Amino acid sequence: MPNLEHPAYPAADLLQLESLVPCRESQVSMLLSIFGERQQFSFPSIFIYGHTSSGKTYVMQTLLTTLQLPHVFVNCVEYFTSRLLLEEILIQLQSSSSDTEQTCPVHCDTLNDFVRLFKQAVASQELQDQTLYIVLDRAEQLREMEANILPAFLRLQELTDRNVTVVLLSEIVWELFRPNVGCFEPFTMYFPDYSIGHLQKILSQNHPPEYSADFYSAYINILLGVFYMVCRDLKELRHLAALNFAKYCEPVVRGEANERDTRKLWKNIEPHLKKAMQTVYLREISSSQWERLQHDGGEPGQLKGLSAHTHVELPYYSKFLLIAAYLASYNPVRTDKRFFLKHHGKIRKTNFMKKHEKTSNHLLGPKPFPLDRLLAILYSIVDNRVAPTANIFSQITSLVTLQLLSMVGQNDQLDGPRYKCTVSLDFIRAIAR
Repeated sequence: MPNLEHPAYPAADLLQLESLVPCRESQVSMLLSIFGERQQFSFPSIFIYGHTSSGKTYVMQTLLTTLQLPHVFVNCVEYFTSRLLLEEILIQLQSSSSDTEQTCPVHCDTLNDFVRLFKQAVASQELQDQTLYIVLDRAEQLREMEANILPAFLRLQELTDRNVTVVLLSEIVWELFRPNVGCFEPFTMYFPDYSIGHLQKILSQNHPPEYSADFYSAYINILLGVFYMVCRDLKELRHLAALNFAKYCEPVVRGEANERDTRKLWKNIEPHLKKAMQTVYLREISSSQWERLQHDGGEPGQLKGLSAHTHVELPYYSKFLLIAAYLASYNPVRTDKRFFLKHHGKIRKTNFMKKHEKTSNHLLGPKPFPLDRLLAILYSIVDNRVAPTANIFSQITSLVTLQLLSMVGQNDQLDGPRYKCTVSLDFIRAIAR
């Protein structure tokens, strides 16, 4: 029995829609109830929120396209100003019109112009008898535009006196959108994260035709057992599944195991999945490089720059703070004057290093250092003058949160906080480049 039922839409279209949006049947059913029939006025504005890769954009695009509902789909990151956004909506309305082959240039400077041109565009397409849907993806960008843009979209149906519904898609909750002056409250709807069962079902649908569905489903089960605790992103998991499946099949291709011999298959794929754990989200190497690495049986470190940390992007001064922290952790205090002062005077070379100091400091590990020493080294290695503002201190706190620095001792010490640098020399070299 199909899960999606609605008297206004053909059963074949609903059946196709259900097959295209697995594990989101309840959300689609709710949206169909809100939309109603084509000629009915729907809710003026709908706010859909949920974490990254929870299916918001895909479900809306698939729903509107499969049921052939008139719609406009705009990404607010691409059209980041109010003028670009309003003009793009009008251009898409024009281009979808069947009576005009070429799109005329659209100039829309104000919201009043948009309302006037929108009425003309809707009238030219004879859309008065059915609901037009305007979907604004990444809608949190609307908060950076003029103050009247968001309230106007929320009640666009009232302003234009047309059958239009605005759908806002976002990763943040509505409470962070609501203007201080108040506005029309949209219908809010939450898309929860996919559970491990949902991910198993969705990813198993992409099995290659040359292998059985059970074989690929067992592979997906192994993949999720490794990555589910650190990665819930469906797109990333789908990428990892496609990237590592060839290695999983190697024993079967060579004839060393059959499709049901899960123990041998697991022992073959386990070390390669551990290597792949180092590159989750970071995209440090291309898919072709990763496949070549698997084929050659090499280690990830053999590729230049491949490390789970060397490509972490940090703010400008955070990089200098991290370099200064590394120097403070691995250089003795008595060498600061020698390394960081231009006129440090004469230093006797004899007996400068004690016997126990001839051991490499990298073997002894990082030493704690006070905050004032960190800032003093920072001021000496940065070319321009740096003021000790709250921004600098907040970046130190961020480095501790990222576990690139660690705080040593108690916070209530009279001599201030002390830190240790926890990153490796390769990391610092990459930052310094």
